[in-house]
Amino acid sequence: MYAALQQMQTPPAGAGTVPAWLKARPEDSAASKIPMTIAKPRQFYIQGVTLDGRAFRPSDWAERLAGAMSSFRPGGAQGGIGAYIGYSPLCVPRVIDNVKCVIVSEALRDIEPMAWDFVMSFAHDNELRLVEVQPVTLVEPQTAAQ
Repeated sequence: MYAALQQMQTPPAGAGTVPAWLKARPEDSAASKIPMTIAKPRQFYIQGVTLDGRAFRPSDWAERLAGAMSSFRPGGAQGGIGAYIGYSPLCVPRVIDNVKCVIVSEALRDIEPMAWDFVMSFAHDNELRLVEVQPVTLVEPQTAAQ
């Protein structure tokens, strides 16, 4: 039995070599110079309205949910003197058309899949409306002094 296991673990002859059809060709180098576009992660609005049209309670649900996700940030949580209290840019509360919402970026899934599952489960379990939207870049207003 031990000999059979050893034979299974021994790589076959020629293993680790790249087949000729997979090796780079001279014409491939030109294709590598073409810039690739990276798709922005999708964004979702979780609206504070249930599927049957009722306003979701408690009234501060959006701030609570975004606050729970505040440590999941691009580049990790900040600590020390540079730390500050604030929402993650991946999960922010907003009021849109007089409806409390949370805007969630799909990039949260890459940083922490369990946090993404928590937010999506929250919306599903509470029967909240979930709308996919085009990614929005939040821009700070410019002052006239510039």
